[in-house]
Amino acid sequence: MARTNGTKDKEKYGTSQLFNFNRDSYLERTSRPIYAVIFLLPFIVFYELGTIFINTDILNRSEGLVVAFVWLQKFMAYLGFGSRITWMTPAFVVVIILLALQLASGKRWNFNLWDILLMAGECILLAVPLIVLSMFLNSSVQANGKAVAFDTGTKQVSVETLPLCAAAVDNGSNTADNSRKLKKETLLVDIVTGIGAGIYEELVFRLILICALMLLFQDALRLSHKNSIILAVLISAALFSAHHHIDFLSGRLNQTDPFDLTRFAFRTIAGVYFAVLFAVRGFGIAAGSHIFYDIIAVFIKDVFFPQ
Repeated sequence: MARTNGTKDKEKYGTSQLFNFNRDSYLERTSRPIYAVIFLLPFIVFYELGTIFINTDILNRSEGLVVAFVWLQKFMAYLGFGSRITWMTPAFVVVIILLALQLASGKRWNFNLWDILLMAGECILLAVPLIVLSMFLNSSVQANGKAVAFDTGTKQVSVETLPLCAAAVDNGSNTADNSRKLKKETLLVDIVTGIGAGIYEELVFRLILICALMLLFQDALRLSHKNSIILAVLISAALFSAHHHIDFLSGRLNQTDPFDLTRFAFRTIAGVYFAVLFAVRGFGIAAGSHIFYDIIAVFIKDVFFPQ
């Protein structure tokens, strides 16, 4: 009898998704890992190509390489792989993990392309609450007297610091054309960075970390499923927020994004929000919502707070 209950619990609470829906419904289909692969693959390719072809100076100044992406690269380099392999590894890690979860889930492999379009619309709608919350929190005046304009999710942008986002060395030719060109390139870098953050931060802090914490709390420490979920979500959200301010690998503070309570609180709330989406709707929707939040935030910054 105990074995039967354990089997039911395992079926009810899968590793890649903590809630199930009616079979073959839109919610059930789009929560499958195979849908996450198909939905996210264009974004993965866009980020990979973007980091290769974008102006290197602007990319470095804008911190266009996502920290979670770099972590995966460094891990593969530590294992002894060459630079070409380490550059491509993070993308392969995402696809391989999702395909493995698809195999383990035993769910159907068929998909409907119309569902992919609906997933994009769903992700845009799910990004709206965070956009509203970010604008509400970041419209307040900070203790240092700077009115924060908007948090794009990867770095904090204020009215005073906006010109730095488009700054680059132009060898003395500070013309209007160069300025417009730099602005366009910086906008593209922000979009590429936002897409990368949506994919690889969700990979590290939701798909990998939450699943690992669930195994620790529920299987190793024998905590209840409910308590395991709560602890996993809160810890992952706190670490997700903290990694913007601390380089976990070196233990050093991030000088480009010093600790601020408002930013830390917002990112922690965002971490909880994405964790809930991951638990209810799967990795594809969680990562997609993160991606579209970053993209929308970048355009709001560009339109309403231009240089």
